[in-house]
Amino acid sequence: MKLIRVAAAVLNQTPLDWEGNKANMLEAIRRARAENVSILCLPELCITGYGCEDAFHAPGVQGMAWTLLNELLPATHGMLVCVGLPLQYQNGIFNVACFINNGEILGFVAKKYLAGDGIHYEPRWFKPWPAGVRTTIELDGKRYPLGDLGFNVSGIKIGFEICEDAWVAKRPGADLAVRGIDMIMNPSASHFAFGKDDIRQRFVQEGSRAFSTSYIYANLLGCESGRVIYDGGAIIASGGKLLALGQRFSFEDVVLTSAVVDVEFTRLNQMRSASFRPELEDVDTYFVSGRFDFPRLTWEEAPLASPENPGAGAEAWENSPAIKKEEFSRAVTLALYDYMRKSRSRGFVLSLSGGADSSAVAVLIHLMVVMGMNELGRERFLAKIAYVPGITALPDAKAIVGALLTCAYQATRNSGDVTRTAARELAHDLGARYHEFEIDTLFEGYVAMVSQALGREISWETDDIALQNIQARVRSPGIWMLANIAGALLLATSNRSEAAVGYATMDGDTSGGLSPVAGIDKAFLRDWLAWMEIAGPLGAQPLPILGLVNRQQPTAELRPAAEAQTDEKDLMPYPVLDAIERAAIRDKKMPVEAFHLMRALFGDRYADADLGLWVKRFFRLWCQNQWKRERYAPSFHLDDENLDPKTWCRFPILSGGFTRELAELDQLLEGMGVSAGR
Repeated sequence: MKLIRVAAAVLNQTPLDWEGNKANMLEAIRRARAENVSILCLPELCITGYGCEDAFHAPGVQGMAWTLLNELLPATHGMLVCVGLPLQYQNGIFNVACFINNGEILGFVAKKYLAGDGIHYEPRWFKPWPAGVRTTIELDGKRYPLGDLGFNVSGIKIGFEICEDAWVAKRPGADLAVRGIDMIMNPSASHFAFGKDDIRQRFVQEGSRAFSTSYIYANLLGCESGRVIYDGGAIIASGGKLLALGQRFSFEDVVLTSAVVDVEFTRLNQMRSASFRPELEDVDTYFVSGRFDFPRLTWEEAPLASPENPGAGAEAWENSPAIKKEEFSRAVTLALYDYMRKSRSRGFVLSLSGGADSSAVAVLIHLMVVMGMNELGRERFLAKIAYVPGITALPDAKAIVGALLTCAYQATRNSGDVTRTAARELAHDLGARYHEFEIDTLFEGYVAMVSQALGREISWETDDIALQNIQARVRSPGIWMLANIAGALLLATSNRSEAAVGYATMDGDTSGGLSPVAGIDKAFLRDWLAWMEIAGPLGAQPLPILGLVNRQQPTAELRPAAEAQTDEKDLMPYPVLDAIERAAIRDKKMPVEAFHLMRALFGDRYADADLGLWVKRFFRLWCQNQWKRERYAPSFHLDDENLDPKTWCRFPILSGGFTRELAELDQLLEGMGVSAGR
């Protein structure tokens, strides 16, 4: 047996936070040393942070990254450590993993496949490194190997796949395998999306099997730069077996996951495989050599790492039948905590309407406190936000929510007792500060002013949209004032379904510095709130008070009460809206195709005329309201149905509006004898 203790560390980094990032890396190294780890993998670009955007082009950023790397070197004595950073070579910037042996740099491996789709824009800053190319780079008068290379350290062969490298069909691991690789390290910055962790586990486990190697995967953690959430989740596998899975969505800044791997076991698998055909040329020049004294280990010294007992696995919630709801609860609460503390905001302010969206946001802040304290304990949870005046003296979760969350219900004559009661009782149940603003006077003042200017009466018959919008807009100044006075972050409450069709008032309910639920659809939010009422995530209590919210039909409450306004009456049923959105935007279906799909999905519940009307309404509203989506506050990325034009779903502000395609749908409906209206 040739046993080696390896580890992957997930880190909660921040772009350009040199001292904070350095402290996290040093802590990871310290913990690894305490566990007698020989080989440690840190995440991709962990020195600078992954989300530096165009700051990667700044020579000063390159210089500071090199400075920090050198400051880390003394801490790595007695270990092999992989650290991610950008590196400039031949007037190109490359995303590299620096491999350090006992305080000395052995070389830099450059990423071959750049992530350039979805939320990723790596080709804007980095160049892909060509396969098979190896060179040297001079830094501070010393030359180091750079490029497509591996490392042979005291006979242990170590190679790299950097994040996207492992997601492509022609992954570098195949080339590493024929060179007799013993270990693959994968420093990653893999963003969270629902269900994505299963894919990561599969490619790590399958890679370790197909390549007959040990595989160490490290990821980032938390809300690093504003929109993207990283779930952490280190993975270690060997010879097709999962040895260790790291915790996801931790409130810690550093989470270390370690295991013991048997190099002779994976080598034996290569020997036994009839399909294994080792590369017989260029092997010696591919590997950079180094010496390292690996400690002698036995299985008895590390029983949790044996193949028969694979050690720490997934937490209990990972196996929940409500896994999407669990992931949503944990991802957004961690992101809110990080966004608050990294922006130095003194909590949150929320216009609480008593409806589903704003109630969901309030509940997420409550969960942020409960789940953070469950993991860190009260003192450590508060220590990370100790800049908030008086926060460290508070005794329990409810008091802390009261210090961090301020809510205001803003009523006009069109507001009802049901929503007012729901808002008040929910805020009190959570412990939030609660105010009620009567804004009718402001509303009437604007109506009178404009009516006088136009020389005519403003009425619901002639000015419906304007009257609805002004009510939403007069709510904005007061709630902004509360946020400014508190030094807190104002949260907008629009969801993705509303964003798709522009069912929101700009500078009204879209006001805020962050929009936590703009990446999720209304149907899911309503389902999640019902779950929160009766069950909730593992480790948190359900909230029966949400029955006051869940019994309502969603409504903006902007028209007179006699009209019984509801969102779905204004738009269409939310499940239909979300299905059309997925078809039209995610899957790029044209109106006729979307209509046929809606008939297949909902034809037993709704008439063809209604489905045709709703498809036409969606496409028209989508095109008309791109300018609104461009102006939304930042939102968290949760899945591949995101509509954020700055990170995921680009669409022209001005367009032809699918005029010809909608005419084709009209012709189809006419041929079916259906009148769908406009």
